[in-house]
Amino acid sequence: MNYIRLTLHSLKNRALTTSLTVLSIGLSIGLFFGVERVRTAARESFEGTISGAQLLVGARTGGVQLLLYSIFHIGDSTNNVSYQSFKDWSGRKGVLWTIPFSLGDSHRGYRVVGTNENFYKYYKFRDSRSLEFTSGAPNADLFDVVLGSEVAEKLHYGLGEKVLVSHGVAAKTLESHEDKPFTVRGILKRTGTPIDRSLFISLEGMEAIHIDWKGGYAPSEEERISADRVRKMKIKVDTVTAFLVGLQNRSQVLTFMRNVNDYKEEPLTAVVPAYALQQLWRIVGYAEDALRIISVFVVLVGITGMILSIYTTLNERRREMSILRSLGARSHHILLLLVSEAFLLTVAGCITGIVFVYALLGGLQPIIEDQFGIFIPVQMPTLMEFGYLGCVLAAGILAGLIPAWTAYRNALHDGLSVRV
Repeated sequence: MNYIRLTLHSLKNRALTTSLTVLSIGLSIGLFFGVERVRTAARESFEGTISGAQLLVGARTGGVQLLLYSIFHIGDSTNNVSYQSFKDWSGRKGVLWTIPFSLGDSHRGYRVVGTNENFYKYYKFRDSRSLEFTSGAPNADLFDVVLGSEVAEKLHYGLGEKVLVSHGVAAKTLESHEDKPFTVRGILKRTGTPIDRSLFISLEGMEAIHIDWKGGYAPSEEERISADRVRKMKIKVDTVTAFLVGLQNRSQVLTFMRNVNDYKEEPLTAVVPAYALQQLWRIVGYAEDALRIISVFVVLVGITGMILSIYTTLNERRREMSILRSLGARSHHILLLLVSEAFLLTVAGCITGIVFVYALLGGLQPIIEDQFGIFIPVQMPTLMEFGYLGCVLAAGILAGLIPAWTAYRNALHDGLSVRV
């Protein structure tokens, strides 16, 4: 008996019910794979916040905490690193480049980061992508500022706009460096990293706005030094918050890290960013597990819909089963027929869902990357995804056994008699 051919004819006779069942399974499979692709892309984007830097160095603290405040701009540093120490490690043998970060100020709730030209030249993210400008260029003047894409978009800033930096990182603060405004020099393209939510000035610019502050307190009107006067002064950088290190040889990482941690001049901590990111992901990865659980339940709902679709038609199809029995089909043939039907419905649903996902990704991929900074590649399903499909097909077959067993029992009970 050709079960597939017979099953196709049976499904064709119930075209509307079959189509709705396939659509239901397809939507659930599409949502499952869509969530899986977004989850994977979000993780890769998270892990791609830093690419190409071998070490992150800051004041003595925990590795995850150092990563949080220096790269993700969450929390505050316990201490700063002297600029002399930064220069010392920047000049060590085997060091290709260093990127310093100086934190502590903000603008309307967004972090202001002091750095140097190496940031625009060497900072990499997501598979070694370089920073690019949608407009403008890197800092040239002492009071130039470069905006992350989200800052420019949310605050509606353009080139030439005046920006006031506030002391501290609170969204609202009474202490502002209003006598030393910055001018927007450039706007970066979206990266999907904390860079989008930051403003970047020079290390000297960070020092310049605090040059007349004493002990962390704002100067009086008489003590203030104007921006024009500051431009004529020789600005000395005293400290940085942390810095990234790029080495000539990856084999130097452990030795360099040990030397930094044993540095006699001041207590420092060196961590491998990739390792710290993995630690951090284990902490915040519960959302990933929740998404996976939700998507699995969505697929189960789709398969349950298939069971109900087959099961609710069994009583109407008892006449069909009796005719098959009269033509020589046995009870186990009826069981296999229903299982084949469930299998074909699941296969059709999987194909529909995958086509739906690829069509959606093809249209929305550039929009998602532009708006959210998450790159979702349109590629062949991975081995893991093929494994998921195998599990879905197996689940469809097992689920089909429920109505198939009922049909089998009905076939035994009805025998060759025709039931309406």
